[in-house]
Amino acid sequence: MGLGPKWAEMTRECLLDIFSRLSQEERWMGPMLVCKTWMNTCHEPSLNTIFDLESRFQSFPESINWWTPEFEDKVDSFFRSVVDWSEGGLTEIRVRHCTDRSLSYAAERCPKLEVLWIKSCPHVTDATMAKIASNCPKLRELDASYSYGISHESLSMLGRHCPNLEILKRNLFPRQGPSVPTIVAPVDYIRAFPRYGNIEAQIIGRHMPRLKHLELQYCTMTVKGLTSVCKGCSNLEYLDLCGCIALTNSDITRCISSLKSLMEIKKPDFNRPVDILRLPRNDN
Repeated sequence: MGLGPKWAEMTRECLLDIFSRLSQEERWMGPMLVCKTWMNTCHEPSLNTIFDLESRFQSFPESINWWTPEFEDKVDSFFRSVVDWSEGGLTEIRVRHCTDRSLSYAAERCPKLEVLWIKSCPHVTDATMAKIASNCPKLRELDASYSYGISHESLSMLGRHCPNLEILKRNLFPRQGPSVPTIVAPVDYIRAFPRYGNIEAQIIGRHMPRLKHLELQYCTMTVKGLTSVCKGCSNLEYLDLCGCIALTNSDITRCISSLKSLMEIKKPDFNRPVDILRLPRNDN
């Protein structure tokens, strides 16, 4: 009795050293629940430079409940807490289903931000992305897939204010076809996809010349938009055009011929019958 380690008497430095060897999720599910001292240590800014919920989302089946205001409130609350713990030191954020409330809070306090994943965030808008663009000039990676409140205006602001941007993921949901049954999201939201594909492509080509990795799955752009991308982003190494049914194989082959650094490209499946939802185009 009494010969075991006295965990409660460990110094803050020792605890920080031990906890730094754990993943963020391991700290949340373990040490933070042991005692107040350990919980406070887990709140140290040095342990909260990364906020990553992506692995947590991937470990559960997709749920329609994630698209509810109640779930967004929970994500926002947690997100804001981590921003506070970081004391402005967050460099990487990977989250889904947050809103303007929490992301705006982070944008105003985390100027060192370099990586931002905000997939499936229907209530993140251009107003907050303007704050990201203005306050986070070190941003080098952005995943805004399936976040339809973000328009081409955000891409323009980010391109002009974040010169280090090298990775952009702007994937959309399939609108109809074999992939749709696997999507767990409100049908009305799926149908409200951004239709300004050529405009977005032209902005990317004009304002994001340092891009090396670009994903535009199910984008509505035509060969005009792809030409702009390939002309302006000559350093591209990876390009994903899956589901871009307005492009032909010859269009793609011709456009990418100028990309001397391209190592991998994903093309639409030209052999599968097209039954994507047809809606009026809003750009030329």
